[in-house]
Amino acid sequence: MEAAEARHDDVIGWFEHVSENACKVQSETLRRILELNSGVEYLKKWLGTVDVEKMDDYTLETLFSSLVPIVSHADLDPYIQRIADGETSPLLTQEPITVLSLSSGTTEGRQKYVPFTRHSAQTTLQIFRLSAAFRSRFYPIREGGRILEFIYAGKEFKTLGGLTVGTATAHYYASEEFKTKQEITKSFTCSPQEVISGGDFGQCTYCHLLLGLHYSSQVEFVASAFSYTIVQAFSFFEEIWREICADIKEGSLNSRITLPKLRKAVLALIRPNPSLASHIEETCIELESNLGWCGLIPKLWPNAKFISSIMTGSMLPYLKKLRHYASSLPLVSADYGSTESWIGGRMNQTYAVTVTLSKINLFLFLKSNSDRSMNLFLPPSQVFIGTD
Repeated sequence: MEAAEARHDDVIGWFEHVSENACKVQSETLRRILELNSGVEYLKKWLGTVDVEKMDDYTLETLFSSLVPIVSHADLDPYIQRIADGETSPLLTQEPITVLSLSSGTTEGRQKYVPFTRHSAQTTLQIFRLSAAFRSRFYPIREGGRILEFIYAGKEFKTLGGLTVGTATAHYYASEEFKTKQEITKSFTCSPQEVISGGDFGQCTYCHLLLGLHYSSQVEFVASAFSYTIVQAFSFFEEIWREICADIKEGSLNSRITLPKLRKAVLALIRPNPSLASHIEETCIELESNLGWCGLIPKLWPNAKFISSIMTGSMLPYLKKLRHYASSLPLVSADYGSTESWIGGRMNQTYAVTVTLSKINLFLFLKSNSDRSMNLFLPPSQVFIGTD
């Protein structure tokens, strides 16, 4: 436990440092972005061949915010499409882009391509480490415990240029950073990679539930990217709990699971456990008959400390049903991000307030009375308390 606390202190110390020095860190972030991506077609369009190294921070920030416009995805889409079609010249980044993320569509109602780089996975790892550190102050968990995570890599496909396309979460779950996150936080998902990347939502959800109950005494919290996924999973559980009980009792796997890699991976983990099956059966009969499935999660996972998921915005309609399943178990709103990038983390677990991370993104500000078309955006160093 002392080692875990030391790791948490390290990452919290990092966060406090970059927050206390946000303006300086943002200047460094801008300089790093421009130095790493000098010469790419998009930046040359606006900055020409400017020598970044010869400029002081103020001059560089002023030049960038006045010349490089704030754009939407539609403005970058032609470049991304050229990348998808196989063009290898540096269009947006000097780092080769071989993978594209497919957005969830929750913001604009449509899916879109977004470049995914190693930096994307690394920032995800860092924000998860940070969240785990701050969560531990509110909800300490056992080192080596399990997480019942309803996570899905989904199916991937190739573009005309041979780039792999999948969701940002799919790329992350397949990355080394995902494995590293579990080792660093000492919290391990109940399901193996074969289940996460299974590709069939129904079959993977069944396996998540089965393995979650198999490891029920070890589960420290329940999580998913979106709250509707948790609600959907437990609504499904109401229908198939008897089948899961039979599998736990016999150490078998229901015939509804047809994918060979799923069957092999799950059967390698479970063993017959009649006593656990009987306990689950008794609990489910009570939940179904007398409680309307209220409190399902703490009843079946008695050591769970909280539920973590995105619960704001378009996920608000699912909150009532999630609370029904959770009963009095704390609902912790997850970190705030998008397919393009992470934005901030939840430092206080009791309310949904996001703290932006100055190290992983560049933030620009627009005065409330400014004409956006004039592109008069300000870097943090030129923003002062009391101005709008």
